[in-house]
Amino acid sequence: MGNPARPMFSHCRPARLKPRAGRGYKGEDPPGDERLPIQSMTGFARTEGSQDDQAWTWEVRSVNAKGLDVRFRPAPGFESLDPIVRKAVAARFKRGSLSVNLSLRREAGETAYRINDLHLARVLERLATLAAAVPDAIPPSLDGILGLRGVIEPVETTLAGEPLARINASLAADLEAALDQLARMRGEEGLRLATVLEDQIAEIEDLTARAAALSAMQPEAIRARLNEQVGALIADNPALPEERLAQEAALLMTKADMREELDRLVAHVAAARDLIAGGDGAVGRRFDFLCQEFNREANTLCSKSPDTALTNLGLELKTVIDQLREQVQNIE
Repeated sequence: MGNPARPMFSHCRPARLKPRAGRGYKGEDPPGDERLPIQSMTGFARTEGSQDDQAWTWEVRSVNAKGLDVRFRPAPGFESLDPIVRKAVAARFKRGSLSVNLSLRREAGETAYRINDLHLARVLERLATLAAAVPDAIPPSLDGILGLRGVIEPVETTLAGEPLARINASLAADLEAALDQLARMRGEEGLRLATVLEDQIAEIEDLTARAAALSAMQPEAIRARLNEQVGALIADNPALPEERLAQEAALLMTKADMREELDRLVAHVAAARDLIAGGDGAVGRRFDFLCQEFNREANTLCSKSPDTALTNLGLELKTVIDQLREQVQNIE
């Protein structure tokens, strides 16, 4: 008799932003670090900064992931920022694959150069070999030799001590700004996702109501068909006990009862709206599980359906649920 009872989502928090009737949200971005009910997992942010003769750029990209995955690509010499980056990301986000890139450059100014003696020695050795092989060749000039790549190279200034600590502090502040920017972008995309989700949930609700209206007319149709079939069986086999036939008919009627599945679909619609309105910004996993429950009830509805019209409604329902689940994959 139907599916066994399954847990529902009864622990959703009250909404911080109230949804419009069937249409996204209204109001301004929340102050501080207040979370919007729905967060996307996709976004991009970029910040720039400078100090002394160093300039830098932070770029942060975020895409969908089952959990939180952070990949940090630092500029040479700044690998020690890795734990700071990971802690800052984990403080803001719960899901998503984030690529955090830091690039540094020296601003215009006096740059020191040096001659790479080892590389120059190899070049001169190779030139001597070539001169012996081609005696008539014009010997290379000094400026030509020095112009070869790698012979003269810039001297990289290694930061340490107090200068490094000051730049690290400025880098950390600009990283925070980049992550704030990314959080805002993910929140704005979440608002757009919420509108799409609400439209799809409203469509599921409508299809469920139509299926309930059709299923309400099924008992009489099933009863009439069973009476006709039972009459034919008794005519063909008079020895068949009528009590056994009545039991089989009652069993078929019970199996065809869809009220439990329809009630669960209604409850799932309410749970989905609670997640949109009252989530804490990281409801993707719960929403994905809810989509599985939606799909399970729709499958059972189709398997129990005694006629084509109800089956078609069940198939429409499955299509919308699949579309809903596609969108849910983008939610944090």
